[in-house]
Amino acid sequence: MELKVVNPYSQEVVCKLPYDDKDALAQKVAHAQETFTRWHTRSLDERIDIVRQGVTRFRDIGARVASEITDQMGKPLSQAQREMETMLDRAEYMLGIANETLAPDRLPEKQGFERRIEHVPHGVVLNVAAWNYPLLLPINVIIPALVAGNTVLLKHSAKTPLVGRAFAEAFGKLSVPHLVQDILVTHKQTAELIGDKRIGYLAFTGSVEGGYEVYANAARHMMDAGLELGGKDPAYVAADAPFDFTVENVVDGALYNAGQSCCAVERVYVHASLYDKFVAASKKVMEGYVMGDPRDAKTTIGPLSSRSALDTMEKHVQDAVKRGAKLLLGGKRVEGQKGYFFPPTLLVDVPNDAEVMQEETFGPIMPVLRVKDDDEAIRMMNDSRYGLTASVWTADNHRAERFGREVNAGTIYQNRCDYLDPALPWTGIGDSGMGSTLSRYGYWHLTRRKSIHFRRAP
Repeated sequence: MELKVVNPYSQEVVCKLPYDDKDALAQKVAHAQETFTRWHTRSLDERIDIVRQGVTRFRDIGARVASEITDQMGKPLSQAQREMETMLDRAEYMLGIANETLAPDRLPEKQGFERRIEHVPHGVVLNVAAWNYPLLLPINVIIPALVAGNTVLLKHSAKTPLVGRAFAEAFGKLSVPHLVQDILVTHKQTAELIGDKRIGYLAFTGSVEGGYEVYANAARHMMDAGLELGGKDPAYVAADAPFDFTVENVVDGALYNAGQSCCAVERVYVHASLYDKFVAASKKVMEGYVMGDPRDAKTTIGPLSSRSALDTMEKHVQDAVKRGAKLLLGGKRVEGQKGYFFPPTLLVDVPNDAEVMQEETFGPIMPVLRVKDDDEAIRMMNDSRYGLTASVWTADNHRAERFGREVNAGTIYQNRCDYLDPALPWTGIGDSGMGSTLSRYGYWHLTRRKSIHFRRAP
């Protein structure tokens, strides 16, 4: 079998790659398991030094990898380059906190006893990564997994398989080989691999439906798992929001990467006193976005990754309009142009039960609804099965603290959105997933606890 990757802008074939057959996959699993037996016995300082060499290797091939990302999934080249810079910075941060985070937890001294809690690796980590942020999603797992003593099998998306190969190129051929291996496998092979008892941990990024499926497979041998799934992230523009700053950033949060982000702003609630002004200003900002060749420096919004995404966009728009929403901008795929383009789309007066307010859109659509006060905003924001991030735009810190307490999401922002701080855990509730990446908690999810309880010989 062969995978064919098609450029979503030019429609040209980017590459053709063979899938791993049964024997090739078995060999990679065996390599991962055997390497783990040697790797986790290295000192933490040695592991940090070797993994840092892999980061350096990735930096050396960064320009090529960014270019390949643009060809594979349509991200504007400038954004792919920024993703590379962010990935390298994130890797350095996680390396920098490793010693303190992975040090044993020592309990208060008790005469005649040694009591401590060790953070030990799971073994072979299977990292199933998505295409929309093809560098950031794997690095969130790979750095802490390796530093903690695990090895990694990376199954990257079928849309971005060359990124998987780049990770293997950078981290798989160090002084300890096979620390990271990329695998190219079918859906059936992935399910079988998750059920393999040699896999110690599953890190999955993908759809809610996919998350439920892989978690059921993981439960076949009680394997730990981290699931980063969908989002329907709300923003609330309060009456005292810093207006121009808020408009620019909320629109960017909705449209960056063509809206193809699990933490994109996908629904906006605006206080009635600012509603009309916000709508007019947002429309003006959105009209300034430039669709086109993702290699053109003037392009600010590239094509969607697949033709099927266009169907979802139009379906959500049509459903909203039928329910009484007004379409002020965009709303239909771009005809007569290369690529899977959907224009920046502004919907207003959108009922909260519309599909575009309840189901993940994953595209450049910003639906807006008027609310009368903070109480109504919180009710609307919490009316969702998702809970990844939420943002409140206000000058009042007390208001922000209230939203931080009462809104159901893994991350609550004030005057910011669509951003990951590596010092904070990235986590979701509800159908947005389970577990954490980044911060010290990202290390702790990629390890398990071992209690040491020794009665010392007299």
